[in-house]
Amino acid sequence: MFRAFFLSIGDLTDPAILRVFAKTIALTVVVFLLLGAGLWFATRWLVIDQLGWDEETGNLAAISGFLAMLLFGWVLFRAIAVAVIWLFGDEIVVAVERRHYPEALASAHHVPIARSAAMGLRSALRTLLINIVLAPVYVVLLVTGVGTPLLFYAANGWLLGADLGEMVAARHLSSAEMKQWARDTRWRRWDMGVIVAALLSVPIVNLVAPVLGAAMATHQFHGRRR
Repeated sequence: MFRAFFLSIGDLTDPAILRVFAKTIALTVVVFLLLGAGLWFATRWLVIDQLGWDEETGNLAAISGFLAMLLFGWVLFRAIAVAVIWLFGDEIVVAVERRHYPEALASAHHVPIARSAAMGLRSALRTLLINIVLAPVYVVLLVTGVGTPLLFYAANGWLLGADLGEMVAARHLSSAEMKQWARDTRWRRWDMGVIVAALLSVPIVNLVAPVLGAAMATHQFHGRRR
């Protein structure tokens, strides 16, 4: 795990990965802002046009909704970032494989963009759903002081480990092989996912965490096979 982490930090200087980093940041921020704008106008439409409340109340409701989105942004940003990284993840994996595992790159098969997009959307929806279900538990565990972050990292680490690992494995394994691989590596991938989940909760660092996670998953996959 530590080998994968430190190798991934070194990979951040790769020009190909830097280009992907710039694209993922730009697209993640755009999607996040579009969601915020959509929530703002949807709230005003509901409160003013449909319920007939006054302009001031509509603005207050829209502001409250936007602030609520920001408060829940620690989950929303993670979901958007991982969904976006699925679109460009193949480029990160290829860059890491070209640099460290050229023999694996030669035998890899391309994952169609449509499949990557579908898997990214599934990942984002699964993340939102599970965290919404766990939200009441997060609140209850606040009294413990440490229960909420521990549960958050455990749950999201499991999700991230599965998503990032699958991103790499899909290039090298058949569907049947992936099922066996998923069973054999579930705990190792969970460890990696917890690290990435922790990085996603740190301001500024969370911007690079999805790219770092994709590189870590690549090193973990090929390091394990070696």
